[in-house]
Amino acid sequence: MTMPLMRPKRKNPVLRTPQMNLPPGARGRVALGMTAAAAEGRFELQACAECGAVQYPPREACHRCLSADLRWQRQSGAGELLSVTTLSHSNDNFFRERLPWRLGLVKLDNGPTLVTHVHGEVAGSGARVVVGARLDRAGQAVLIAFPPEGSEHMADDKVLREMTSDPKLRKVLVTDGKSPTGQALARALIGAGADIVWLGHAEPWKKMPGFAEVAALPQVTPVALDLTNERSVSELAGEIGGKVDIVINNAEVHRTAGIAARRGTDVARAEMDVNYFGLLRLAQAFAPALKGRSADGVLNATAWVNILSIYALANFPPHGTFSASKAAALSLAQCLRAEMRPAGVRVINVFPGPVDDEWNQNLPPPKLAPSALAAAVVRALKDGVEDVYPGDVAQEWLARWRENPKVLERELAAGGL
Repeated sequence: MTMPLMRPKRKNPVLRTPQMNLPPGARGRVALGMTAAAAEGRFELQACAECGAVQYPPREACHRCLSADLRWQRQSGAGELLSVTTLSHSNDNFFRERLPWRLGLVKLDNGPTLVTHVHGEVAGSGARVVVGARLDRAGQAVLIAFPPEGSEHMADDKVLREMTSDPKLRKVLVTDGKSPTGQALARALIGAGADIVWLGHAEPWKKMPGFAEVAALPQVTPVALDLTNERSVSELAGEIGGKVDIVINNAEVHRTAGIAARRGTDVARAEMDVNYFGLLRLAQAFAPALKGRSADGVLNATAWVNILSIYALANFPPHGTFSASKAAALSLAQCLRAEMRPAGVRVINVFPGPVDDEWNQNLPPPKLAPSALAAAVVRALKDGVEDVYPGDVAQEWLARWRENPKVLERELAAGGL
C-alpha cells in the first residue's frame, strides 16, 4: 500500500536547486504513434490488419507476416508480471537521482511482452497487472504496470508522481477567478488537495457573482492580474512566480461575432489581446521560473494548462473572431510546449465544447458545465496527459475533424455545430 504523500520540510535556502535531467527521449517516428495516444490518455499498440497480430515494440512491418498495414489500436493492458527488478544503480542522470526504481516484464493477455515501470503496489512476479501508457518528463510514452485495484493513495507512488502533474499539495495560479470556470477550477483544485490557489482578478470594481465566496476559502488567495497589462503580469510574477507549481490560464474574452456582423476591429482586438497576447505575456513572465524549479523535490513546478476551445480546430462562423483568437493561442501553446519540454514541465491544452455561460446561451444543449470543465482539468493533471477534449460536442467535433477537416468546415459554414 502506498504511503500518503506528506508535506516536505521547508527547503534549506543554502542548498542548491536541482536542475532537470530528462529521461532518455530518443524515439523513432513509428514509436511516436504510442506517444500520440498516451498524450490523450490511451494505451495503444500496433495491430496487423492482415493477420491480427498485436506487437511491441513498434516496427515498420508485422513481426508475424511482414505486412506493412499496421493500425494503432487501444489495448486493455491486462496481463501478468513475469519478473520484476529494482534498480539500485544507474548511469543515467535522471534515474540516478530517483533510485531505487522498479522495472518489470509483463506478458499481455493478447500476446506481446512489454518492458514496463512497475507501480509500488504491484506485489511481484506472477501478479496480475494492468498496463497503462503515460508521458514521462521528456514527453515520450512509457508503460507502467499498475495493480488491478489500487489503494486510496496510489497516485502518491513516486513512479506515478514523475509521470503526472497531480495538484496535491501544490501551489496553483488560476488567471481568472471571476468567471464561473475559474471559480469551479478553484473548488476542484482544493478538492484535489492543492495547497494554495492564487485567483487572478482584473477590474476590481466589477463584483462578479460567486467570487467573494470562493475568495474566502482558506486555501484561496486573490491576486490582482490583468493579462492585457504587461506591468500587472510582471509584478505578479515577481511576487509569486518562484512559488507557483502549476499555471492554469483560463482568462479569455469571448464575443459572438463573425466578420461582417460587426463593424470595426475593436472586439477582435480585445479577444486577441487576452486570448493570444495575454498568454504570451503570461508565458514570458512565469515560464522561466517554472523551468527553473522543475526538479525541485516532490513538489516541483510541473504543469502549464491552457483553456482553449474546440473552435480552435476549425472556425465556427457565428463565433468567428473568437475562434481565430483561440486558433492563434493554440499555435502559441504548441511553441510553449516545445520550449517547456526540455525542463520537464508539461503543457496541457484543453479544448472544451460550448461552455454553459452567457456567450453560448443561444446554442442548444449539450453544453459543458463549468464544474465539468474544472473536473476534466484536474483529471488531466492527475493522468499526465497533454490534450483534453471535454464534453460531447468537443468529442464529436474532434472525430469529424480527424476524419475530414474540409467536410467539417463545410458543415459549419452551412450552420451546423
